[in-house]
Formats: sequence, C-alpha cells, structure tokens
Amino acid sequence: MDPGLVAMIKVGMGLSTRQYQESRDKKSAYVAAMARFMDSWDFLVTPTVSTPAFPAERIVPAHWPQHDWDWIQWAEFSYPFNFSGMPAATVPCGFTKDGLPVGMQIVGRRFDDLGVLQAAFAFSKARPWAARRPKF
Repeated sequence: MDPGLVAMIKVGMGLSTRQYQESRDKKSAYVAAMARFMDSWDFLVTPTVSTPAFPAERIVPAHWPQHDWDWIQWAEFSYPFNFSGMPAATVPCGFTKDGLPVGMQIVGRRFDDLGVLQAAFAFSKARPWAARRPKF
C-alpha cells in the first residue's frame, strides 16, 4: 500500500466514533456549501496544483515541509473538489521556464461530469499541446 495512505489510516485509527461522526457531519455541510456556491457558476477554473512537477516518488516537493501523508499543502486547488465529490478535469495549459508542464483545472457542478469533459475538450482544441513535450 502507498506509504502516505498507510500513515493516514494510522491517524484515523486514533479517532473515536464520536470524532468520526463529527467529521462526517462537517464533510456533509461542506459538500452542501460547495453545491450552493456552484449554483451560481457553470465552471470554476483554477491551477491544478501550486507547485511545478516534482518526482512521483515524493509526497511533497523536497523544499517544502515534510509530512508522512499531507499532500493538501500542494494540492489545495484539487483536494476541495475531490473531497466534495465535484467533477474536475485537468488540462495542460503551458510550461514553466524550466519546461515542466502546468495544468489548469476545470471544476463543474456536482454530477456534471459531461459538462466538465466538454469544457476540457474545448480548451484542448483551442490550445493544442499534444506535440509539445517538456525539455529534459
């Protein structure tokens, strides 16, 4: 199993039933709040992550504070939507000065997976990138 997942499970094993239920209640309230927020928008567009790409075997970039499982610090744009069950897609939208890929995230209303995929497709058609590769 992924070491980050194992570390997260160990933290969760220390929660009481009451703490677990309180967390579930907070999550339900968050999901409802996000749904209300998105009622006013078709899509929300954000960066995918807040740091350039780093080696896949790392949980966080080497120059950031280290944690056994906390990827939230660099995934703060994607985590809220994964947590709330909102559909999201990432499309390439450019490269850093070092040639590393940069992603743009398109988030839609709950259950509008098709709309998100259509928006991602439209952006990819308008800004083709398939022929570009990072420089190594």
